[in-house]
Amino acid sequence: MNRATRMLGWIVGAAGLLMSLAQPASAQNTLDEILKRGKILIGMDMAAPPFAYQDEKQQPAGSEVEVARLIAKDLGVELEIVQTSAANRIPYLVTGRVDAMMGAFSIFPDRAKAIWFSSPYGSVTSVVLAPQATSISSFSDLVGKKISVSRGTYTEQVLMAALPQGAQIVRFDDDSQATAAMASGQVDAYGVGNVPGSALVKRFPERKYEIKISIPPRNWYSVGVRRGDSDLLQWLNSFVFFHRENGDFARIYEKWIGDKLPPPPVL
Repeated sequence: MNRATRMLGWIVGAAGLLMSLAQPASAQNTLDEILKRGKILIGMDMAAPPFAYQDEKQQPAGSEVEVARLIAKDLGVELEIVQTSAANRIPYLVTGRVDAMMGAFSIFPDRAKAIWFSSPYGSVTSVVLAPQATSISSFSDLVGKKISVSRGTYTEQVLMAALPQGAQIVRFDDDSQATAAMASGQVDAYGVGNVPGSALVKRFPERKYEIKISIPPRNWYSVGVRRGDSDLLQWLNSFVFFHRENGDFARIYEKWIGDKLPPPPVL
């Protein structure tokens, strides 16, 4: 082998090494890591019934908890739910504190800049909730009123676009704080998903809450993963396809939400 050939081989080898070192951290195979670990870490806001909450025995319950357990069962691993809030879901995911994010995790473009979404499997719409005595029947009635919302949610996004000038959004770190603000009179109304909003109406009949306004469009939720986690995303898409077709998602949605699951779109 002459000197020029050896030099060319060295250059090619060095270039290959540099390319391998330059691969982003997100290119690591999280799916294999989960299988080797024997446990999947799923982030979820546990203060959002009926999606995710602590039952009377202080055990995780809700529609998203049931789906997360199904994910772990199909993977053949244990499930560990990591408590999050709406505001810290993206940071927990991108920094690797969790493998995936759930909890009616709505799909919208701003989030998709930072993470990847699986195929959708559930749906909610955003609403404005308020006591019956509060006069609200249209967006114009919100002028001069304060509306609480959980920071970082899809509802925050649609409220920002829909509210008229003179209405004020008051942001809180989670839904429990945003709900408490309405209950205490700190705000006039609460922007939330229709499903947890309806749950609040039923849970606190003495407070006489009611849904005043529905805010289009319908939004869909799915499982969030880190950008670059293509193997885990592919597995989750296969999981969603299988359990959508065998009726599990429709069954879980109707059990916990009390309504029929609309046909999910293709992402």
